Amino acid sequence: MVTGANGQLGNEFKQLTSAYPFYKFIFVTRDELNITNIDSVNNFFHSSPPSFCINCAAYTAVDKAETEIEEAYNVNSKATGILAAACKEYNTRFVHISTDYVFDGTATTPYKEDSPTNPVSVYGKSKLDGEQKAFAANPDPVIIRTAWVYSQFGKNFVKTMLRLMKDKPEIGVVNDQLGSPTYAADLAEAVMAIIVSGNWVAGIYHFSNQGIISWFDFASAIKELSKSDCKINPLTSSQYPTPAKRPAYSVLDSSKISETFTIPLRGWKDSLEQCLNRIKEQAVV
Repeated sequence: MVTGANGQLGNEFKQLTSAYPFYKFIFVTRDELNITNIDSVNNFFHSSPPSFCINCAAYTAVDKAETEIEEAYNVNSKATGILAAACKEYNTRFVHISTDYVFDGTATTPYKEDSPTNPVSVYGKSKLDGEQKAFAANPDPVIIRTAWVYSQFGKNFVKTMLRLMKDKPEIGVVNDQLGSPTYAADLAEAVMAIIVSGNWVAGIYHFSNQGIISWFDFASAIKELSKSDCKINPLTSSQYPTPAKRPAYSVLDSSKISETFTIPLRGWKDSLEQCLNRIKEQAVV
């Protein structure tokens, strides 16, 4: 069972189904299942309890969350607790996707799973609350924190840059926020690797592609690989203010997930190139 079926990650799981023919995938959208309603979730699980539940559903509008606080907490926190409890009751393995925004971004070395959390935005606080509700309701979840997610699907930085580079001769991109991008297809593969491993080790894990870059570096690579003529100017965060504060440093240490489940970690640029090729092939920008 995959929630958030229409999102970036949910769509990447749809791409993987043919590679796992021995599993029956059930994809649910918010219209098909209200995961913030305990009765709806319990009824769903009662009628067809899945072996695994992968929660890709999230309220990810980081800036809007500063004002839409209740909605952010409903989806990112309350719903996570409801799903975790249902999974415990029906002996379903629960995989939940979280975020680098649970950290404040003041670190100078990659964040490990036991690094102190201190979210500085409503989005980050709601996601951390979701992690805590999951563990309170269920001792056995796998929670994967990820960062800078992009895909050929949905709205994301890569597709926004491609559009802007096509429409504008010059753009500005923040150069003082550091992180590691995550290709959603790689994250979906990692989750499936955990499921098929038969080696269920509950806990928190970090997953992203490898390498430390700024958003400006990321945009520059998109320009290079897409052969754009657009000029990209580096900006400071103060030159590009946003309602929600962003972590200045959100690099995640992915060694634990790699070692526990024997998951290979790809370099960010190789994954970006693969995504850009898929976008070009399908013309989905």
